[in-house]
Amino acid sequence: MILVTGGAGFIGSNLIARLIKEKEDAICLDDFNDYYSVENKRRNVKGLKCKIIEADIRDKERLLKVFQENKITKIVHLAARAGVRPSLENPGLYFDVNINGTINLLEMARQFNIDSFIFASSSSVYGNGKIPSSETDLTESQISPYAVTKKVGELICQQYSHQYNLNITCLRFFTVYGENGRPDMAPFKFYDAIANDRPITMFGDGNTKRDYTYIGDIVDGIVRAIDKNYRFEIFNLGNGNPVILKDFIQVIEKAAGKKAIILRKEMQKGDVDATFADVSKARKMLGYQPKTDVTEGMKRFSIWYKKNYR
Repeated sequence: MILVTGGAGFIGSNLIARLIKEKEDAICLDDFNDYYSVENKRRNVKGLKCKIIEADIRDKERLLKVFQENKITKIVHLAARAGVRPSLENPGLYFDVNINGTINLLEMARQFNIDSFIFASSSSVYGNGKIPSSETDLTESQISPYAVTKKVGELICQQYSHQYNLNITCLRFFTVYGENGRPDMAPFKFYDAIANDRPITMFGDGNTKRDYTYIGDIVDGIVRAIDKNYRFEIFNLGNGNPVILKDFIQVIEKAAGKKAIILRKEMQKGDVDATFADVSKARKMLGYQPKTDVTEGMKRFSIWYKKNYR
């Protein structure tokens, strides 16, 4: 039985759908908070043939009951307060949820002898480091509270693996987009605005780069990490092909069939200049192979969007 925390979210709901398709038993645990539309999250899990548990990962007693009542053997820990910019406004909440919640789940893994623990980290741990980013790079210059919580989460995972002989894999995700996407992220937000003739806000001169990674490729990487079950490893999961923001907007325009109305503003605090994943380690050790470029990925997103928002 695989417990997926944050299972009603973007990545979690896609992962559970894949697990069910592959005949794996999964449990969705989510607190259905209002960081973005609760209705969206409910829709994400509607029709998924799995147990859905509404719980906060900071609630130790509730978590203990979940583990006592279910034969959980693996944990994919995706639940977190997400978003760089909101973390600047409320860092205390981010530290509480992302760090204390992770410790609670690691404690459950230790107490219940969990076979495999997957921790969702982020490309934001690299800050404005060298490009492309490799798992061997020093990661000591995060520029947002969110990024710090992910770095601390990795360190805590490493300690638990070493101290309690737990099999833990940390996955650094690079700008994930696709079906069930988060409406606060640029791919969804831009498409939604362009499709509905609203302006989009472009921060900076449009030359920032992001390694946009399609959700199907990310889910494939997670499943491979579950199957490999290393003692302790960190992997980048990205596309390995960064796209300039101005070019990405053109891709979205093509998918939406409309031109963007662009408002320009200065770069915001916490935003990095570029992300670019070196995925050679994941290729070698996980057999990870990203297959979907942004043109195809946004085409698939467009089909999903029109089905759910028109």
